[in-house]
Amino acid sequence: MSQAKIKFGTDGWRGIIADDFTFENVRRVAQATADYWNAQPLPKRAIVGYDNRFLSENYARLVGEVLAGNGIEALLPPVAVPTPAVSYAVRDRRLCGAVMITASHNPPQFNGYKLKADFAGPATPEMCHEVEVLVDASPVRRGDKIQTYDPRPAHIAVIKKMVDLKSIKRAKLRPAIDSMHGCGGRELEKLVGGTTIRAERDPFFGGVSPEPNGKNLGALCTAVKKLRADIGLATDGDADRLGIVDEKGRYVSIQLVFAMLLLHLLRNRNERGEVVVKSGNSTVLIERICQAYGMRCAEVAVGFKHICQQMREHDVLIGGEESGGIGFRGHIPERDGMLANLMLLEMLAVTGKPLTRIIGELQREFGASAYDRIDMQYPLEKRERLMAHLAANPPGKLLRSAVREVKTYDGVKYIAADDSWLMFRTSGTEPIIRIYSEAASAEKVKKLLALGRKTALAVR
Repeated sequence: MSQAKIKFGTDGWRGIIADDFTFENVRRVAQATADYWNAQPLPKRAIVGYDNRFLSENYARLVGEVLAGNGIEALLPPVAVPTPAVSYAVRDRRLCGAVMITASHNPPQFNGYKLKADFAGPATPEMCHEVEVLVDASPVRRGDKIQTYDPRPAHIAVIKKMVDLKSIKRAKLRPAIDSMHGCGGRELEKLVGGTTIRAERDPFFGGVSPEPNGKNLGALCTAVKKLRADIGLATDGDADRLGIVDEKGRYVSIQLVFAMLLLHLLRNRNERGEVVVKSGNSTVLIERICQAYGMRCAEVAVGFKHICQQMREHDVLIGGEESGGIGFRGHIPERDGMLANLMLLEMLAVTGKPLTRIIGELQREFGASAYDRIDMQYPLEKRERLMAHLAANPPGKLLRSAVREVKTYDGVKYIAADDSWLMFRTSGTEPIIRIYSEAASAEKVKKLLALGRKTALAVR
């Protein structure tokens, strides 16, 4: 019987629990990780974190045992902890890296294995490839010397220094907080007050995926209206991404959140940097703001590891992605949903304005922006043919606006003369195609997504 192939995707190796994500396979990739770290001139100490998913603590202990059996001191938290806390521990404790057992925002039946490098951010594609090559290169060795370490206090201490908690408390803001049954727990509530919903562990996440988007944040929208909260703050399953609801109980596009955070850094905190980094499926508003402030905007492929690389090589003020991952200068080169939520609270506190007003002012100054995305089933074996067809046969227009540019470095993206765009990307592990669009109105976005769906189906 052949063993399953371990393949790292955009953000680690993920699989279905008890199908391909098994105890045996986790041990295999852990042994490969240990072999990789032992071949590097790095300290032989690492942390293994885990989220609230089914069996996550068991998988994490297995990884710790394998690391210990290979002479690497393994630190294991006593409870589920946020991914950014695990990443920060790498820098704080001078570790060779980290493993985080989480499938992030994926459905409950999935679990995953995120690899963090010695620079406290996502491992590079090259590092992940080296680990893949080492799978089954040596027999699994196990030990039992595991040290308990909770990375949360150090992480909380550093993000407290990065935001103006005094201004937040003086403003007497009332946030509604949604941890989506993930490992964010009640950490934000402890810092800024408010009321937390879905704070307790539930491996089924209340029947929805722990992805903080409009489809999954209905409970937070209801809580904001019921509590008359000033804002709704959400974190995903491993608390490295955020989702926002305005004071009227309406979901706010993460594209607008990214733009607001950039303006907050520039105007309210008077910060500057060499460059702002955004993923290719992020809003054009970032480019417009950068142009207004004389800053360079770098666009990279989807996956925070690409933003991380820019943060390591350049003076990046902020880096963000469409899925809600935001990273900040002066912190680790990693997305941090807890810090991003606190930055938004700080913005409300120092401006004294409600979120809806800030959004309105942003769009009046830099242009109207509406955004949406659809995920549709699409056979894995046909994805290469589809992407090749889309790249070779761009439309002359997107609705009534001429297509002025086609980008193919990460999927296929059609950009129109009026700055509206339509983008196609396939999943590397699931039979799914993701179609993204941004335009000046929600009605136009809806039409563009319908066009995208029709185009994809025509190729099948």
